Amino acid sequence: MDRSNDPDDQEWGPFGRPLFDEASAQGLNRVGVVDIGSNSVRMVVFDGAARSPAYFFNEKIMCALGKGLAVTGRLNPEGRARALAAMRRFHLLAEGIGTGPLTAVATAAVREAEDGQDFCNEVRRETGIRIWTIDGEEEARLSAQGVLLGWPGSYGLVCDIGGASMELAEIDAGTVGRRVSTPLGPLKLCDIKGGHKARRALIRERLAAIRYQLGEQRNRLFLVGGSWRAIAKIDMARREYPLHVLHEYRMSPKSVRETVKYIEKNDIETLRARSGVSSNRIALVPYAAEVLREVVKTFKPRDIAVSSYGIREGLLYGQMPQRLRDRDPLIEACAFAESRDARVPGFGKVVYAFILPLFRNVGPERRRIIKAACLLHDVSWRAHPDYRAEDCFDNATRANLGGLKHSERVFLGLALLHRYSNSREGTRFADLNSLVTPTDEWQAEVLGKAMRFAAMLLPMRDASLGELRWFPKKKQLELRLSAEAGPLFGEVAEARFRSLCATLQAEPVVKLPR
Repeated sequence: MDRSNDPDDQEWGPFGRPLFDEASAQGLNRVGVVDIGSNSVRMVVFDGAARSPAYFFNEKIMCALGKGLAVTGRLNPEGRARALAAMRRFHLLAEGIGTGPLTAVATAAVREAEDGQDFCNEVRRETGIRIWTIDGEEEARLSAQGVLLGWPGSYGLVCDIGGASMELAEIDAGTVGRRVSTPLGPLKLCDIKGGHKARRALIRERLAAIRYQLGEQRNRLFLVGGSWRAIAKIDMARREYPLHVLHEYRMSPKSVRETVKYIEKNDIETLRARSGVSSNRIALVPYAAEVLREVVKTFKPRDIAVSSYGIREGLLYGQMPQRLRDRDPLIEACAFAESRDARVPGFGKVVYAFILPLFRNVGPERRRIIKAACLLHDVSWRAHPDYRAEDCFDNATRANLGGLKHSERVFLGLALLHRYSNSREGTRFADLNSLVTPTDEWQAEVLGKAMRFAAMLLPMRDASLGELRWFPKKKQLELRLSAEAGPLFGEVAEARFRSLCATLQAEPVVKLPR
């Protein structure tokens, strides 16, 4: 994903030419999407680097359109009124923001209700917004595409739970395979007569049928949907997990079983207070937990990952040309941040090339994070100097970035912290250090101090800084400065170079140009 076959891209080397400033990506810079679900109605406006878009606007209204649908066959009247009011508001907001026509999709509740089309017609009369009511397989496909937005090339089973239905889709090497939809949403389950025993029998029966259709699914299980995210929040609270970022949060099958038991043993208010889940959402969690337990038991995934990306992101992914889909979302987002906020856009590539000899033996996954750090090394310069290091750490660990595991978030944050500070004492890293190994911690410090030193040299897009030569067996770091960078090697630069050598436990050797 880092290299391009386009000859015009070769000068970018391992970074590849960023696509966010090309016409194919600019057309996606301000895209408005509305997802009319069985439980909530949400509008999202995507903005920024198209491959890893920023959320310019994001608002959700809990309408419970599907409440009582299994009994009445119609949309919840109160929820319908709330949803119509939300669509009026979203229409006006979209006009003000300048999204162009909103793309609106409706899922299980609207497609199943006898008055669903009447609701769509009413929205169009009052707002001009056309709602596309999609079937279960299309809903599964869009959810899977949303996962691929954050995990390009990934494989496994995507499981998206809404209020009235649950969709499953296979993904393999960046493509969506078989798809299936089943009415196992919590709003449907709470109307089942016979209590817990009847619900469990129904869930098992329907999952057994899906298991027959899809076959073995023992790879990764990707969880999409508000009820799954609520369960993940409860799992975090139960485990006292330190990083409260849901995207790419990992759970094991054992952890899921323990959290389902935890949900069964505690009352709703206790769960809500400990996890921060909204009161509207927490009421559905026990029903969703029953489903998740059986999903894990049926498909036996090797691990479980939470995705914050779903149908809305899947719609955006569907508008991307393949060339854009193939890009690394993390590197694209960091390149966009550098172009927008760094003092010298393009210098991150120079820094990367200069410090790379320190990391000759790292694998492609770690090299990718090093690239991201170099692109971000100067984007926080406007922060107050006293708080710049912590600001960098917080941004990296909490930012909306795809393609970044939690351990990688902490590694990236620590490297950027050391870009501005020799010490991490008293920072928020102390709360998150359990997510990285001691070796990773040391390597992140080396990376940060290497960037800190490189930033003292010629800050130009196409600068020639010289080269670093690292001899780990001799414990010697040799610096050979270019003629252009030589005069910049003053007292502060030398102090930063020696700090880097101290972290490497290396003897500093400096060779200035003649």
